[in-house]
Formats: sequence, structure tokens, C-alpha cells
Amino acid sequence: MELKAWTYEEFPEYTHEVEGAHVLRTTGDERGVAYVPDVVYAEADGVKLHLQLLVPFTRNEPERIYPCVVFVQGSAWFPQNVYAQLPQLSCLARRGYVTAIVEYRHSGIAPFPAQIMDARNAVRFLRAHAAEYHADPENIAAAGDSSGGHTAMFAGMLHDDAKSNLFPSVSADVKGIINYYGSCSVMQEDSNPIQVLHCQADSPEGMVMGHDLRDRPDLKRRLSVECNITEETAVPPTLILHGTKDRTVNCEGSVILYRQMKKCGKDVQLYFLKGADHGGAEFWTEEVLDIVDAFLKKCFA
Repeated sequence: MELKAWTYEEFPEYTHEVEGAHVLRTTGDERGVAYVPDVVYAEADGVKLHLQLLVPFTRNEPERIYPCVVFVQGSAWFPQNVYAQLPQLSCLARRGYVTAIVEYRHSGIAPFPAQIMDARNAVRFLRAHAAEYHADPENIAAAGDSSGGHTAMFAGMLHDDAKSNLFPSVSADVKGIINYYGSCSVMQEDSNPIQVLHCQADSPEGMVMGHDLRDRPDLKRRLSVECNITEETAVPPTLILHGTKDRTVNCEGSVILYRQMKKCGKDVQLYFLKGADHGGAEFWTEEVLDIVDAFLKKCFA
């Protein structure tokens, strides 16, 4: 065989029969996922913020572009483990979505709404650099779990952030929101069932607001997603998923959010996962992925 820079099309296929060997047929449309780690998308307060990128690929269409899901990893607004959901999110990427896991400034660095501004700037970065990562800049959705679900909700419905825009003239709008068991409301005393420091200064919600919230209904309302949605609020279609035995974030919070969105005429779906706790394998079954996939396809249609 001649040694040269063969193209795939030119390279001769091995066709010899080998006794005892098996031949498996392929189409070239099988989809894999490439991992692009620690991409710096912004610097804020002297801290570099990163994305973990999962990019689909196939042999037949190496230059294909895919819709994009910007996923905010939850952490109770504390420092994130942005690698925690990589195995699960690769299942979503394999469905044909560039999936970007967002690092935000945690509550020890910056108070609310810094996390929302970071998520919106991550969307802008991906839109501005879409060609590098095979992402479709016209089809981007926001997603997140726990505090990341809270961040994704606000990132999708907040539009007045010009002062925090690191990419002038680049939109942070998204076409859909997927809220996995988001910590979206602190209005109820049992919002976080196993937390005994509800709304105190050293609670997660107190830390992110920089204050003891117990006597500050104004700050509670500012942090709670449902209190910021009216008929006039522009909210993209939203999918909410929550376990019925979530000990960390009471699923009643998702019910409150769902009812407020319905009351205000928003496009929202709520799915309960019976018996599921705060996250877990139940949220990444083929059945749930089918629901998420169908929701995204509708958003991007």
C-alpha cells in the first residue's frame, strides 16, 4: 500500500476474509461525543469562568452543526463540581445537542444575580463562537439542576443586563428552558426540607443574597422565580422535572412555579418522577431523555 495522506474516500477498504473473524456493519451515521474541557468563556471579579463542552460527531457529517443546550451545574450556589454530570449529559449530547456545562461565580465570590449574568454570558460566548464547536447559534436552550435550574430559569427570562454583557451586540436569548428540580423558590418554610438554617445568613439562599432573609420578604421575592413572573414577562417554553421524594428541594416549589406560569399564560410542562430524590439516574432514563428530546425539538422547530 502506498504511503501518503489518504482521504477517507480514497483509502482502500480491507476486504480479505479472515477465518473466525466477525464483520459488523456500520453506516457512518453512528453518533459519538467529543469532550472539550475547561474552555474559558469569561473573566469576572478576577476569576476565569469555564465551560465543559460535549460535542456530537459522526463519520459521515464531520462538519454538521447541532442545536445547543447550555447547562448550569447546581451547587446550592456554592463552588460547583462542573464534572459531576458529564456522564449523564453525554447521553443528551449523543441525542444530537452540543452540551455546555457552565461554571458560575459562586456565592463566596459574588451575590445574586451574578450567577444569572454568568449564564447569559456563557450563552453569548457560545453564540459568538458557535462555528468552533459545531453549535447552531439560532437554536440554544438553557438548562440546569437544583440551583442551576434556578439560574437557568432567570437566565431565560431576564433581558435587562446590558451592564453585564461581555459580548456587545450578541444576544443571550434562548428558545427553551429545562429546569431539573430547580431551587426556584424560598417563600415557603419547607422549601428545603432537610435544611435547618432556612433563609438565615449562612444558609445557601442567605449566602447568595448576602443577607439574613428571615425578615426580608423583599429579598425572598427577588430570589424566588415565581415572584418575578407576570403576564408581561417574556419566558421561553419551559420543561420542569422534579422528584416526588426530593429531600433537598421540595417539589412543591416546582408546583408553585408551574401554577404561576400557567396563570400568566406561559408555555410550561411539569413532570413528576415518582419516588425520585434530588437528582439521580431516574432523570437520565431513555423515557426522560425522550421527553427532553421532544421538548427541545419543539422549541427548535
